[in-house]
Amino acid sequence: MSRERLYSPKVIKQLLKAFDFSFSKGLGQNFLIDGNVVRSISEGAEISKDDYVLEVGPGFGTLTEELLMNAKKVVSVEIDERLNQVLMQTLSGFDNFVLVNADILKADLKRLVEEQFNNHSFKVVANLPYYITTPIIELFLKSDLPVESLTVMVQKEVGDRILAEPGNKTYGSLTVFTQYYADASLVTRAPKSVFMPQPKVDSVVVKLDMKKELPQVNEKVFFKLMRGAFTKRRKNILNSLTTDTSLAINKEEMKAILESLNLSTNLRAEDLSYTDYLNIAKLVEKKHKVD
Repeated sequence: MSRERLYSPKVIKQLLKAFDFSFSKGLGQNFLIDGNVVRSISEGAEISKDDYVLEVGPGFGTLTEELLMNAKKVVSVEIDERLNQVLMQTLSGFDNFVLVNADILKADLKRLVEEQFNNHSFKVVANLPYYITTPIIELFLKSDLPVESLTVMVQKEVGDRILAEPGNKTYGSLTVFTQYYADASLVTRAPKSVFMPQPKVDSVVVKLDMKKELPQVNEKVFFKLMRGAFTKRRKNILNSLTTDTSLAINKEEMKAILESLNLSTNLRAEDLSYTDYLNIAKLVEKKHKVD
C-alpha cells in the first residue's frame, strides 16, 4: 500500500505537529494541499525526465514531490532553515533532490546553475510568496541564465495583470514588461481553499515561456517610454510618452511618430499593444540617430 502524498491535509497536519512547525506570515508561507493543482503545475510546466528544475520555496515539499517524480533533477531554494529537517524526511526517497538554503533574490544563481545543472538550461517552478512575486519574476526574466520557462503560482491580481489584453484596466507596465521577455499563458486557477493556511485572496498559475531572441529595439528607450506612459496613464499618450525628458522627444515629434503608426494621440497607455510600444521605441531611437 502506497503512502499518502504530501499534499494531503492530514499529512501536513501530522508534519506540523511532529516538527512543532508554525507557518511564518513574514515569509508568506502558504502550503499547497490539493493534488489536482499540484499535478496541473507539473503538467503545465511540461516537466519531463530530461528537465532540470529550479524550485523557489518548497515548503514541506508538496509540489517538490511531484516535480521529483517527473524531472531529471530538482534544486529547491529555501530561505527558512527550519524546513531542512522536514524536507530531509519528506523527500528522503528521492536521489534527484538538492536543497539550497538561500534567499533567492540574493543567491549566486550563476554559480548554482553551473554547479547543479552544469550550465544546462532549466525550468523555474514555484509557489511564490506574494510579497516578493514581482521581484522574483523580474529576476529570472532579466537574467542571462539559461531559463527555458517560469511556471509560477501568483496572486490572482498579479496573474490578471500579466495576462491582460490592451484596453483592460489591469493591463499595465508588468504586462508589457513580461511580453518583452516571454510569452505568457494561464495554467490553472487556485482558490484560497487549496492552501494551508488559507490566504485572503485567490491565486493563479501562469507559465512564462522565455523568448529565444529579444526584440531588435533599444531596450532603454523601450522601457523609458513604456514606464513613462503607465506612470501617467490618466493622460493621453502624446503627453505621457513625452514625460521622460532624457529621451529628448518633444510633443510635435511624438505626434508625428504616432500619426505615422496610425495611432491617435488621444489614446491612453492601456490602449497601446506591446507591438505599438516596440514600434514607437524604434522610431524614437531612429529620431535620435538622425539628430
